[in-house]
Amino acid sequence: MNNGCSTNVRANFRPAFAGRGAGSLLEIDAWIQSEIKAISPLVERLMRLIEGSHCITGEEPAVELALREALNNAVVHGNRLDTHKLVHVRCRCKVGEGISLIVSDHGQGFDPRTVPDPATIENLEKDHGRGIHLMKLAMDEVSFDERGIEVHMCKRPARNPSADARSDLRGS
Repeated sequence: MNNGCSTNVRANFRPAFAGRGAGSLLEIDAWIQSEIKAISPLVERLMRLIEGSHCITGEEPAVELALREALNNAVVHGNRLDTHKLVHVRCRCKVGEGISLIVSDHGQGFDPRTVPDPATIENLEKDHGRGIHLMKLAMDEVSFDERGIEVHMCKRPARNPSADARSDLRGS
């Protein structure tokens, strides 16, 4: 049984796959130590699995951006680069439904309502503080748990403009 502890930069994965008959479901649990250098290997591996699932075809760059920002926030701001603390990623992809991601840390938490708006004049030239804003732009839904140690993100599959046009013509 994996308790989520890791002694190196490699992420611990527990991917679970369901076959096509089950609606092409992919579920992944992964943990990394709170090190900046652990983020890219995890993101690259997760994105390969996500791309292979075809649950968000065409939306992969947006999901990758949001995932990188969430992991960076968890490692740097949540766990404060404490390598004894882990970051946990839960991913669920289903064809036709999209993807949900949950990134959690072991930090003190925060109140997302107190995060300054990076689009205000006084914050435009700051070199930080855009992560949550970017996640919200990239994903369809972004929310935080009440303690501020977990971010929930969802992305629906890309809409097919030609299918929408056919549907509009039929009056559906």
